[in-house]
Amino acid sequence: MTTDTPAPSETAPEPGMIKADLLAGLFFILLGLAVFYGAWTMDRLEVRRIHPMTVPGLVPGMLAIALTLCGTILSFRSLRTPAAGGWQHLSGAVLSSAAARAATVMLLALIYTLGLVGTLPFWAATGLFVFAFIMVFECWLSEPRKPWLKSLLWASGLAVATATVVTLVFERAFLVRLP
Repeated sequence: MTTDTPAPSETAPEPGMIKADLLAGLFFILLGLAVFYGAWTMDRLEVRRIHPMTVPGLVPGMLAIALTLCGTILSFRSLRTPAAGGWQHLSGAVLSSAAARAATVMLLALIYTLGLVGTLPFWAATGLFVFAFIMVFECWLSEPRKPWLKSLLWASGLAVATATVVTLVFERAFLVRLP
């Protein structure tokens, strides 16, 4: 018995998403190149006799290369995939609920890294970030939305546990002085 409907894995991607992938790939290429430049121009600390494999820019440089490679793959993949009318459907992809969730993640991460860390003690910033993340994604952006009180209890407990474990691991295991 055969059906004419393709399996979910066989469906073609939406033309708007293909063009969104192209723009995202180009963004990741530019971001990767900028990070690589920053890592390359970072001090090498030869004066302090630092081993070349432990220089501060090594890991960011490797991550930048990986990001640039992934952006290149994503861009080429989107260029090779046919997308008739893709530019016209791009606004639908950019204004979708998935795009709103991705933008919310970026906004919360920027608030955490640029606003909370350094202003508050690290454990408090981390706990607040985890709490806000859970509340936003369970009570506001999920379908169906979770009950507010249940999410409040879950988010509070998980925020305290995460902030405690992350702070202890960084301070005790990695010997990092946290802000």
